[in-house]
Amino acid sequence: MEITDELFEKLANLAKLKFDETEKLQIKNDLQNMIGLIEKMNDLDTSNVEPLLHMTANVNMWREDVITGSINNVEAMQNATNKNAPFFIVPKVIIK
Repeated sequence: MEITDELFEKLANLAKLKFDETEKLQIKNDLQNMIGLIEKMNDLDTSNVEPLLHMTANVNMWREDVITGSINNVEAMQNATNKNAPFFIVPKVIIK
């Protein structure tokens, strides 16, 4: 498959991206290399290869829940930079 200027412009338009000529040339080259690699992989004979469903044979590797020590509110507040005991003060993240 050849990456033509027309195909490149179509992909860039769909992705809402704009490139100058040097970027366009480099990206076209990279895309061509990727497609070449995929075409090379398509030539491999995988008829005797089982499909992989999972990366490992391990199934449900759960760990036991272990109760460990915890700290109380006073100890937690000792290292807080902004606090209004018994609460931590954090930056506002939701803007209306």
